Amino acid sequence: MNIQKVMVIGAGQMGGGIAQVCAQAGYDVLLNDLKDEYLDRGIAVISKNLSRSVEKGRMAEEDKTAALANITRSTDLQDAVDVDIVIEAAVENMKIKTEIFQKLDVIVPAHAILATNTSSLPITEIAAATKRPNQVIGMHFMNPVPIMKLVEIIRGLATTDEVYNTVEKMTKDLKKSPVEVNDFPGFISNRILMPMINEAIYSLYEGVATKEAIDDVMKMGMNHPMGPLQLADFIGLDTCLYIMEILHEGFGDSKYRPCPLLRKYVKAGWLGKKTGRGFYEYA
Repeated sequence: MNIQKVMVIGAGQMGGGIAQVCAQAGYDVLLNDLKDEYLDRGIAVISKNLSRSVEKGRMAEEDKTAALANITRSTDLQDAVDVDIVIEAAVENMKIKTEIFQKLDVIVPAHAILATNTSSLPITEIAAATKRPNQVIGMHFMNPVPIMKLVEIIRGLATTDEVYNTVEKMTKDLKKSPVEVNDFPGFISNRILMPMINEAIYSLYEGVATKEAIDDVMKMGMNHPMGPLQLADFIGLDTCLYIMEILHEGFGDSKYRPCPLLRKYVKAGWLGKKTGRGFYEYA
């Protein structure tokens, strides 16, 4: 199958980044969100990212202009009537995602692929909300999308080889590196990353070391570009807690039990960089 037209649902950090790389690759992109103001913000960020690439000599001005011209705004899912693939990057909530997929299933053409950028939710469960579970797949981009090369491609129980191969080819066309993953809680990236972050939080909670010391050990000792507590702040502590709960529920193993300190910070509204305070404070 040849993909030419893409709808990206969600103009936030992830959806905007996905729309940007698709537009840069020459795809006709519909960027969809609930309100025009969300689209205004998303497209402003895309334009800023592209301008920065021009300033650094990574892109010509005409390429920036062409990429922006490839993006069309949308506030109506009905606009997906002639797309070849939808990549959903809405909030990480199963009810919201399944409702979106139920609506899309009726709107998009029979050949269209429905992909979700979920970081932890079961692809098979999302696919079950449609009458085309064989055409539903996970495309988990890493953040920030324009920079990070990895895309986890997650097969649902019914996903066909044809759909997987089409999505794998598209991923390579986006100049990304696809990795095939089966449908298990947290997939690979978050199944490994989030317990590490959770253990770092336990180390702080139990008084093993200060937050700075914990992060320094992982940066200088393990050559991580960012310490786990700082990384948790950047991801969002509410997101970290949510994924740990998915892992704990999915596997039923106490090793995935979220640290009480993580729960306390989330209840306090200390969600990390986006709220100005998490394990660190941000101006």
